[in-house]
Parts: sequence; structure tokens; C-alpha cells
Amino acid sequence: MSAVRNLFGAAAAVLLAGCTMTAPPAAAPPLGMYGTDANLTPSKPDRVLRYADHPRGVADLRLPEGTGPFPLAMIFHGGCWKTGIADRRYMEPLATRWQQLGIATLNVDYREVGDGGGWPGSFGDWSDAEGLLRGLAEDPRLDLSRLTFVGHSAGALPAQWLAAAQGVDGPLGNRPATSGASAIVFDGPADLALDQPPFDALCQFSAVAPFMGGSEREVPQRYRAISPLNHPARLDRILFVQARLPAPNERGLAALRSAGAKVAVELKPAATHFDIITPGAAAYDAVEPQVLAVLRAQ
Repeated sequence: MSAVRNLFGAAAAVLLAGCTMTAPPAAAPPLGMYGTDANLTPSKPDRVLRYADHPRGVADLRLPEGTGPFPLAMIFHGGCWKTGIADRRYMEPLATRWQQLGIATLNVDYREVGDGGGWPGSFGDWSDAEGLLRGLAEDPRLDLSRLTFVGHSAGALPAQWLAAAQGVDGPLGNRPATSGASAIVFDGPADLALDQPPFDALCQFSAVAPFMGGSEREVPQRYRAISPLNHPARLDRILFVQARLPAPNERGLAALRSAGAKVAVELKPAATHFDIITPGAAAYDAVEPQVLAVLRAQ
């Protein structure tokens, strides 16, 4: 576990308008920042929205100064899908940087293996968190026609899965794809079946099989159900920025293109897993123009 912490490494929540509870569940203590705050102190969220009645069912909304309307980035943290390694906190500097540049952000926490996550719990959280967008659509400061799902490391999965149509074999059964969004993946797996060896090596333990409830040999139907080859995300654009993980498989990229996405891949093999999401780090600064172009739908 110490190796994992070396690798990867809230106050009371405000309820979403219209929702009532007798008392919010206690929040877990924050985990490490892993150096992502080295160059930028995170801002305080404008609102903390609750999407589920469990301690991690919250998302931080940050709004830029001004009246907007601003594009919205929905951010999903990594942590190898194992509770106790990471939470949304280490994505706060990136969310703050984008806030300063005119991008609204919704930084999502969710359950992982060990606290009710994995298959299907994490997927349920991602879907429920997406439900916050219905309420945010009424805010004139937000332009949800410019929505981008953003995932770092393990967060790459929800960033793509939310835009993929699912059948009865999916983790939540039949589920329509979210249309009209883009995605940015920072050093995350593109296909769990193909990327299991390098992703497990990055995590320094078996991460994929516990999350999926078994290996590809043991539960092949689950891997097929979320495979980008069978259910490619229906995105306008998708940008992969890979550092420690390899470039996505060409078949997967072809499937994304066939589903209508404009695909770009940036490789930063000399960068660390966290430098690519740390404002002020050379690796992140080098790709920020491409990242902003996706966020702003340029």
C-alpha cells in the first residue's frame, strides 16, 4: 500500500436545490494532493452538489468570474478504483486553473472498490452524478452545449463510458449515450481488456479485475459490455494525453472515429503520471492549448 500511496500520492456538503435530507452523511477525510498543488493553490468551490446519499456522492462546482455562459468540464479523478488511494481533491488545482481561464468545472467524487464501488456501483455513481447536469442546465452562466467529460487515470473510464450507449448487459442495463459532449483523457486506459497489463503495472497491484468483479476470462461479458470496440463513445472530440500508459489501440481509435469523434493523441513519455494534470508543470503547459481547444469547442 505504501507503493500505491507513493504513486497516487470534505467538509460538509451543500445540498442540491430541491433536495432535502435530515442530515448529510459524514465526509471521508481528504486524501493526498500528490504534488498537483505545487504551482497553484486550489480555489474554494462555489457550490458542493450532492447527487447520492453516501459520503462520496458529491461534486464541486467552480464558476469563473463573469456572467458567461461558460463551457463546463465534468472531471473524474483516478486512484485505480480502490478506496483509500485518491479522491477528487487532487484534481482541484486543474479545476482552479480552468476556472481562471473561463471554464466552469464540476469535480466529481465517487465510490470505488472497498466502499460500494466497482461493478456496478461506480457506474451508478457516474450516471447519478451526470444527473446533476439537468439542474445545472437552468443556470444561464453555463453553456452545456460545450460539455467535456475529463478523466485522469482510472477516471478515463467514466469520461468515455458516459458517452457510450449501453445494452442490457451493461453495468446499469440499457442506457442511452450522452450526446454532444467531448472528452479529455489524461493518462488513462482506453480499453480495460487491452490495457489491463499496463494499467495494473501503473497501479502496482491488480486493479482492473477487482473493479470488474473478475478477469476477462472469468467475466468476459462485462468487458465486452463496456468495450470501445463494441460500444464506442459517441463524442464530438476526444483528446488522449498519455504519459505512463501507452497510446490507445488503433482499433479502438478507429471505432471512436467511426462513431463520429475527432480523435487526437498526445504522447508525453518523459512526463510523470501527475505532471500532465499539474498547472505550471512543463508537461501540462505543453498540452494546455490543445486541452483548451477541446474545452471551448474550438
